[in-house]
Amino acid sequence: MNDFIEYKGSKLYYYKQGTGRKSILVFHGFGQDHSAFASWIEKLKDEYTLISFDLFFHGSSVWVAPDAVDKEDWGNIMETLIYKEKLEDIELAGFSMGGKFAFATLEMFPAKVRRMILIAPDGIKINFWYRLATYPIAMRALFESVVASPKLFFSLARSLEAIGVINKYLLRFVVLQMDTPQKRHQVYCTWIQFRLLRFDMRFIAELINKEKIDLKVIVGKHDKVIPATDMHRLLKYVPSAHLEVIDGGHNNLIDKAAEFL
Repeated sequence: MNDFIEYKGSKLYYYKQGTGRKSILVFHGFGQDHSAFASWIEKLKDEYTLISFDLFFHGSSVWVAPDAVDKEDWGNIMETLIYKEKLEDIELAGFSMGGKFAFATLEMFPAKVRRMILIAPDGIKINFWYRLATYPIAMRALFESVVASPKLFFSLARSLEAIGVINKYLLRFVVLQMDTPQKRHQVYCTWIQFRLLRFDMRFIAELINKEKIDLKVIVGKHDKVIPATDMHRLLKYVPSAHLEVIDGGHNNLIDKAAEFL
């Protein structure tokens, strides 16, 4: 079943699957949509009702407000969902970019969260290039010009790879995410409009520890986009957390993670 939540003229689409009494909200990564977690359905459908989303600028969801999405916005949207679907205790799962939305949901409703599964989550460490491109207003304008005319960007990226500033795997990932005008526009919108979703890992850990939330973090041994070493920024504050390092890169982690649910 698919439905949507309307908020300030914007729409967040979500999809319910499964018949279980437990509820798990899952948030996909960049360039994906709600179907990214299809491999989880067969495994969880009897025990869980799985609610997956098309995050803004992906799938059928749209964000039309001139301001960036902030935690209050997201909290209001999730509050509507919780009331509409009569959710009590919930579990959260987020992959890559979706990790930000898992963290934002946790911050807004810590007492409702019983378990978190983070798969190579974004939001633990702010990438230098992301910070540079989105926070200073002048750099946002430059970033927009790069999206419109990317030749200089690709040339710079290859130069940085040549001198060892970024590795070839990350370069390949970046090129794949920005090789069409549509993808570049999507990158620009998500980077700029999600820039206010920033998190203090000490505070996140305090919430997890206080509410005794079961935390599992799954990362890929060969992931060069969000490496396992970044997870230390959160895990060092949550002694009860479980880290699973699996044989994989970045893009195939959701399906591989299904084996460890």
